Amino acid sequence: MDLELSSDDIEFRDGLREVFLGEIPADIRRRSALNQTTRDDIVDSQRILHRHGLAVPHWPVAWGGRDWSATQSHIYGSELQRAAVPQPLAFNVSMVGPIIAEFGSDAQKQKFLPATANLDIWWSQGFSEPEAGSDLASLKTTARRDGDVYILNGQKTWTTLGQYGDWMFVLARTDPDAPRKQQGISFLLLDLATPGIERRPITLVDGSAEVNEFFFDDVVVPVENLVGEENKGWGYAKFLLGNERNSIAQVGTAQRIYADLAASAATTSTGVGPLADDPDFRGSMHRIKTQLLALEATQLRVTGASEHGVASPVSSLLKLEGTQALQELTRLRMTAAGADASLVTADGDLGADPAASASATQYLNLRKLSIFGGSNEIQRGVIAKTILGL
Repeated sequence: MDLELSSDDIEFRDGLREVFLGEIPADIRRRSALNQTTRDDIVDSQRILHRHGLAVPHWPVAWGGRDWSATQSHIYGSELQRAAVPQPLAFNVSMVGPIIAEFGSDAQKQKFLPATANLDIWWSQGFSEPEAGSDLASLKTTARRDGDVYILNGQKTWTTLGQYGDWMFVLARTDPDAPRKQQGISFLLLDLATPGIERRPITLVDGSAEVNEFFFDDVVVPVENLVGEENKGWGYAKFLLGNERNSIAQVGTAQRIYADLAASAATTSTGVGPLADDPDFRGSMHRIKTQLLALEATQLRVTGASEHGVASPVSSLLKLEGTQALQELTRLRMTAAGADASLVTADGDLGADPAASASATQYLNLRKLSIFGGSNEIQRGVIAKTILGL
């Protein structure tokens, strides 16, 4: 695959950089680079991007899309991550938005898509359950039809940023007697202000509480909030999960961290010379660089395959290798930070480089990448079956 950019693509890339670096405030991008993005940062940056037509470029043109080529879409994602611009909220722009645009009713499109693109609605993902994470089809949350409403009961967990959610897209079992567990599941849109919903934060190993669990007790969901056909939700979810795995890989983010780490290693002393000259460190950096080049080519393949609503199984490979590369880079950055990495809970300014101080927190936080979006073990099974034919 030719990874060289044409003159038109270079002009396109430079136009994106003008917006990313010139319109998104530097303090927002700085916090994003340190994994310290706030809710307001996400909202403000997405609304700036939306004003420039850059929040939902992969959506249908009628709803704000740009009809870009696969290469342009790839450039957009990479440059966004390299500039440390907070990602447009994935639950909105990469998950529920495309599903509503493709399978939703005209009324749902009119009601939800403009607000979803501008982040006037913050969507939460209601998929995983205590016994249905990577094996999502085993979910037990039920939605029983009762006239013009569904009665929702059950539990969802690991809901990232669910503390901010206004609405949730929920997978629920509407036909408990379906012959296969993937059947009988429907895709519902739930107003989180509805009575009968309880949300609780879950504290993670790095001390943050970015994930939550939700409990539903006879929650009433209007039938008009069913997306597509009843009992067909699993098919919609498969396409959504392909988009999620592609975004989780964060190849552009890994490239930015690699460049920052390489520059820092050149001036970081080990006592006998710069860290960049350490054989073990240099070998690890060379392996990561090769991996990132391969990931960039793979991301182009996945982007091209998904342009017309076709879920690519290669997204599983991208998720697996991309998350491992990010985890290795954060480990190397924490190693390079040395004692400064222990300052994550210190009060006041102790003179450490902010990136070094945040490195341990980032390392711990990104352990989650092996699990969410479908665990890496599950992705290996998908790769073996759908790509290798084993």
